[in-house]
Amino acid sequence: MNENFTHLAFGPSALSLQERYGSRFAYSRVAQSGERFRLTPSEIDFIRERDGFYFSSVGANGWPYVQFRGGPTGFLKILDERTLGFADFGGNKQFISMGNMADDGRVVLFLMDYARRQRLKIWAEARWTYAEEDPELINRLQDPTYPAGRAERAVVLTLRAYDWNCPQHIPQRYTLDEIRRDPDLLRQLGTAA
Repeated sequence: MNENFTHLAFGPSALSLQERYGSRFAYSRVAQSGERFRLTPSEIDFIRERDGFYFSSVGANGWPYVQFRGGPTGFLKILDERTLGFADFGGNKQFISMGNMADDGRVVLFLMDYARRQRLKIWAEARWTYAEEDPELINRLQDPTYPAGRAERAVVLTLRAYDWNCPQHIPQRYTLDEIRRDPDLLRQLGTAA
C-alpha cells in the first residue's frame, strides 16, 4: 500500500515530540493532505538532474546503513510515476546495501541539490536482479557512455512515499559541472561575500 510519508516516518515517539514542541497540528494537516507516492513533473525533473543520492537500508541485525550512490546526471531513472531504477556496478565487494535489501527491501533515498538548497526524501521498497537475469532492464538503466563497465545488477525501487524538506539547514555548495556551466557563478559568489 502506498501512503503519505507521515504514516511511514512518524512513529509514536516522533508524534510525542511533535506534540511537545508544537508541530503536531501542522503535521497532522500534512497527514490529511493525501497520498504522495506518484511522481509529479516537479519530482521527475529534480530526479533527472541529480548525479547522486544517499541510500539507506537496514540490516537483519537492526542497524541502519547509509551510502552515497553516484553516477552521471540522470543515472537514477524514472521507469514510471511510481517506479525508479538504477544500474548497480561493482564496488568494494562488501555488499552491505545489497544484503540489507535481500533481508528487508525497505529503503530511503535522500536526493540533494545543494546549489538550490533542496532535498527530496523518498521511501521505497527495493528489489534487485542480476544483469544476466534481465539484460533488457540493465540496458534501460545503464548509461552506455559511463566508463564504469557493465552493470552487475539492476535495482528497482517502488515508491511508497516522498517528501520535500525545507532549506533552512542545507549548506549551499556547487559542483564543478555547475561552475563550468555558469562561469559567472564564482564572480557572483565573490561579490556576495
